[in-house]
Amino acid sequence: MSATELSGAREAGGEVWHPAVRVNVEQASFAHNARRHAAPQFTLEATTFRAHEREVVAILGPNASGKSTLLRLVAGSVKPQSGRVELDGFETSRLDARTRAQRIALVQQESALVFPVRAGDYVLQGRHPHGRSLWFESDEDFAIATNALAQVGAEELHDRWVHELSGGEKQRVVLARALAQQPLLLLLDEPTLHLDIGAQVELLARLRRLATENRYTVILVTHELGLAAEFADQVVLLHRGKCLRVGTPAEVYQRELLERVFEAPLEIEIGPEGRPRVYVRGRRYETTGSMPSGVQP
Repeated sequence: MSATELSGAREAGGEVWHPAVRVNVEQASFAHNARRHAAPQFTLEATTFRAHEREVVAILGPNASGKSTLLRLVAGSVKPQSGRVELDGFETSRLDARTRAQRIALVQQESALVFPVRAGDYVLQGRHPHGRSLWFESDEDFAIATNALAQVGAEELHDRWVHELSGGEKQRVVLARALAQQPLLLLLDEPTLHLDIGAQVELLARLRRLATENRYTVILVTHELGLAAEFADQVVLLHRGKCLRVGTPAEVYQRELLERVFEAPLEIEIGPEGRPRVYVRGRRYETTGSMPSGVQP
């Protein structure tokens, strides 16, 4: 049983209750075409996995393995060419844009600013899917946005200009805007990109805590082996458009498999909490602490 299942399980009349399946990806595939009727430039082959409430799932793999494509399928922004992607039993690609935004929050690699905006107003934008056509923010909207900033430890950033924030500060504000949507499913594409190791660990620990406390399902794309091993309940390993393995980090982190995927000589050890630790053979880097995590020469 995963850490999330343990935290979510409840004893009731002698039976153990498990978190409900929130995301169901069933044999979903997708092909990118440069132009219509042309041969596909990239194909994500049939992929299957399930994600539960209170669970953190890492989509793991090197560059050009299909991670972002799979995240777009889960988000419903593209329709699978075969198979199904469901959120609480509803196909995500069939949800209208407003409903999808109320249930799914997607944090992209880069969140471009169209015009200068203060952090508090930026987070308040997360309330737009819940407004009406002629929408003015209510006291409840302001309260939810303020609470979202508090959840990510960024209350002091409320009046700061977003373009003046550091990388770590901006990532917290972007995450707060996603939380202001009050979603069921939180999706993040390379959320640790451009962050130093301390900010990376802080962000992943915060996501872990938010999932547990608020019953979110969190699915994130990463190529960071160390971070995925430390914080994820489940790993979906992709390579060149193929889903090679799905399971807990301990189940997925097999040395021969990861060496083939990441093309690096590795060592895998199981830590005292049952989570794998990854080292480049000959030089060891802990998955936590001041040294870089993951596979780095």
